Amino acid sequence: MTRLIVAAGGGGDAVAAAMLDAALYGDSERAVILTHAWDRLLIDPVPGPRGPADFTGLEPLTPGVWKVPAKARAIAPAGSTLPRLAAELPHIFALIDPRQGAEGVTRQLEELVTHLQPTSIDLLDVGGDVLARGDEPTLKSPIADSLTLAACGQMGTHIRLLVAGPGLDGELSHEALQRMLGPRVHTFTAEDVEPISPVLEWHPSEATGMLAATARGARGTCEVRDSGLAIPLTDESPTVHEVDLDEALNRNELARAIMSTTTLDQVETLSREVCGFSEIDYERNKALWLKEQRPAKFDAESVLLQLTQFEAEARSRGVTHTTFRHLTEVLNLNGSQRGDLRRLLINNRPEQYTAPLWRIASLDSGAGTVT
Repeated sequence: MTRLIVAAGGGGDAVAAAMLDAALYGDSERAVILTHAWDRLLIDPVPGPRGPADFTGLEPLTPGVWKVPAKARAIAPAGSTLPRLAAELPHIFALIDPRQGAEGVTRQLEELVTHLQPTSIDLLDVGGDVLARGDEPTLKSPIADSLTLAACGQMGTHIRLLVAGPGLDGELSHEALQRMLGPRVHTFTAEDVEPISPVLEWHPSEATGMLAATARGARGTCEVRDSGLAIPLTDESPTVHEVDLDEALNRNELARAIMSTTTLDQVETLSREVCGFSEIDYERNKALWLKEQRPAKFDAESVLLQLTQFEAEARSRGVTHTTFRHLTEVLNLNGSQRGDLRRLLINNRPEQYTAPLWRIASLDSGAGTVT
């Protein structure tokens, strides 16, 4: 009895798909998770999503769909979290190739459904930006979600659209999403997080990290991204809601516009027309900027002093939590130093680690000593 979960945006959505599968179905046969290989620049310095040609060690599932096993590797300089996910989780991860446009993704999905004959198909998005019209000023990354929504919308079989952690991606607020959300399917608990807990120790997804932290009881305001976006952590944050897929498709102008595309370049062009931007352009520009930067030398005492200053400023903004990804950026460190930062902070101030988030120190907390 195979289930198929399509991770709408890739990255953290694939991790959340594994958590959802375990929460709803327990120890029964694990689902196949179809996902983009699209990690942010801290992990993958090459802008845009990865396709099959960017990996070694893939295994064919169908003529157009490849499995990403633990032995697979992204070809340098590209990077990907998928092989490590395959090594640490019991699920099969299948790769979406967005370079063939929405028509190509539809063919891949059709092939996989024919091959697997799944008992259920869920399209999962963490945060809810799959429900964006395309003109929202807070929208940052519509391409992957719109591609998968367009493909699922063209399938002749029933697909359930699920939104987990409404508003946690910071692209649409929970208030904006509320009227579009259907019945609540599940509310994640601390017990649900346990199967993916080791993954959260290293995976950079901020939205899924906040989803897990709120399932464990974290509440407040979390500052994320390089821009310092403030995300409310509320009782609604760990919930999963069903949404009518046809209504989502009717609302998402980019998904409708790209349905007949056959290349990623065409998708980008339409994203610029519908949304006013392409997130891959943003990644290209940021990658060039990062090449010109000299990351700060990792000096433990200096990092802790900078952290104390950052926390004082964050408290003044009403921030209670942040992510290690955000800390890496605000402390002018690079992706390879994120692990060093995490170890330093947890070793010196373990009481502030609200896994997988970092809790902002209170006014009466000391700066700690380097250990």
